[in-house]
Amino acid sequence: MLPYATAAEAEAALGRGMTAMEAAWFRYSAGMPDYLLFWHNILFLFVVFTGAPPPVALLELRAPAAVEPFKLQPRVRLSRAEFVRCYRDVMRIFFLVIGPLQLVSYPTVKMVGIHTGLPLPSLGEMAAQLLVYFLVEDYLNYWIHRLLHGDWGYEKIHRVHHEFTAPIGFAAPYAHWAEVLILGIPSFVGPAIAPGHMITFWLWIVLRQMEAIETHSGFDFPFSLTKYIPFYGGAEYHDYHHYVGRQSQSNFASVFTYCDYLYGTDRGFRFHKAYQAKMKALGQSDGEKADMNGLSYAKLD
Repeated sequence: MLPYATAAEAEAALGRGMTAMEAAWFRYSAGMPDYLLFWHNILFLFVVFTGAPPPVALLELRAPAAVEPFKLQPRVRLSRAEFVRCYRDVMRIFFLVIGPLQLVSYPTVKMVGIHTGLPLPSLGEMAAQLLVYFLVEDYLNYWIHRLLHGDWGYEKIHRVHHEFTAPIGFAAPYAHWAEVLILGIPSFVGPAIAPGHMITFWLWIVLRQMEAIETHSGFDFPFSLTKYIPFYGGAEYHDYHHYVGRQSQSNFASVFTYCDYLYGTDRGFRFHKAYQAKMKALGQSDGEKADMNGLSYAKLD
């Protein structure tokens, strides 16, 4: 809740007129308690989990031939019922774990200094903070994910997420409830290190989940803007990790590839890419590539 009764008071405190965005923020948030603003995350996550995966899912279900050239595991075809089951299970975890976790997290958010006041951050400030959030989360997620591929962690927790050996967008948040809680920690460390405005925090949560849905989509579309992000892993990179499954010791990173490169856990994926390049050099047709896809995912990592 902003400590100003009127827009004139807010402008007097700023020492200047409000920008259009600041005026809109004032009108929306002036009388709203901070905890309600933070709880907007619940709505945003629901919208992302529900609305982001269907476009690709509908293409896969209704026009499979049109998108087959971009499908990473073209021999795998999931039914409509399997898509629905995945979404249903994600919503169960959402309402039983993710939503309640958001409700009880507000005191911590307030303690670390995430704020709702004026002025609003500049685009440069938001971009810098978001970069910190992605890098911190990626590094911590790498090590937690790697630990979850140990015998106990995989068998008791992480195997749920790997039920989809050919991932789909709906499966990005599909996981054991304990994994949801554990991997929520890296997502919060960045904002705790470099606390910013609530709008930046909202944007971080949405972008991170959109990124996860893209990397779990099962498709490598050539027009994806993320292909222009340096060191970005993407769908092909993470799809390999799911295909190899339990015995995978490769491609643990959630967003970027630098951790796998630095710690040598991208060997299997590099072999896979080299194998694909060899098949292409031998003049293999597209259909043969599809048939060889499973073999190219050699389990040498």
